[in-house]
Amino acid sequence: TFISLEATFISLEAGRLTRVMSVSSLIGILKIPIGFLQAFFIINKYRPNYIMSFGGYLALPIVFWGYIFRIPVFTHEQTIKPGLANKFIGFFSKKIFVSFDEVKNNFPANKTYVSGNPIKQSIFKIEKKPFELKKNLPVIYITGGSLGSHSINEHIKKIIVKLLNCYIVIHQVGDTKEYHDYEDLLFLKNKLPKELQVRYFLAKHFFDDQIGYIYDKADLVIGRSGANTFFELLALKKPALFIPLPWSSGREQQHHAEIFAKAGCGEIFHQITPSEKLLRLINQMIDGIDYYKNNFKNLSKFYKKNVSKYLLDEIFKQD
Repeated sequence: TFISLEATFISLEAGRLTRVMSVSSLIGILKIPIGFLQAFFIINKYRPNYIMSFGGYLALPIVFWGYIFRIPVFTHEQTIKPGLANKFIGFFSKKIFVSFDEVKNNFPANKTYVSGNPIKQSIFKIEKKPFELKKNLPVIYITGGSLGSHSINEHIKKIIVKLLNCYIVIHQVGDTKEYHDYEDLLFLKNKLPKELQVRYFLAKHFFDDQIGYIYDKADLVIGRSGANTFFELLALKKPALFIPLPWSSGREQQHHAEIFAKAGCGEIFHQITPSEKLLRLINQMIDGIDYYKNNFKNLSKFYKKNVSKYLLDEIFKQD
């Protein structure tokens, strides 16, 4: 049984090292000591009993001071390509959990466990319907993640009319003020014939209690290939057309997408490629959607149930 608790969010301004030297990377380096100083005061004030890290440069200062204060530290590496920060965090951690068996060799064997990746339960439940969808055509769900993706939105703008002639499209656009993607696409939608407008479900965001309905209706998901998306689609057995984020750490999103593609559960589209190829891939996948669904047996080794419970049991286990 899991108890819902209120979480306190604390801001931390940390720096990071990058492989490319620029003005922003120099600013990032200067922020490193600031982040460690802030983390000291956070740990000293709250004195947690345990620290659970999901990695990244923001977690490193907290983990470091937790180790100094002799607070048990646990970390989870979600991706198939651990970054430098997570390798440092592993040194300070009592136990290291990884999503992929292939990642074990990046950490000390005596404290590394292949746990799988925790998945939010809301994806399996239909709680709220953000709209009523009559499924009389194949349904495509397009998402750029919580913030949206301008690159993906630009591709969709170019092919949306052709998509709507054949499919129902659910499009999570994001709300990045810099680009006005939602406003542009809404304007485009309102210019469409009525019979196409009703097939286009446009939103800035979908909330946790809505996402189960979206996934339930979707035949094909188009989006980035971060670890959480990878494991959600794996759990739901939803074919994916992945558009990997080109600058993700260690090209982790490319590797995640390749796993789906090699298993026959998805395809890969690179965002620098012409939009017409994206349209061709969508048509190809919808035409052969049963083929992609039937291949999820090839990914069964990556899927582990009850990961959240396993993590909690291991964290609170008495040594």
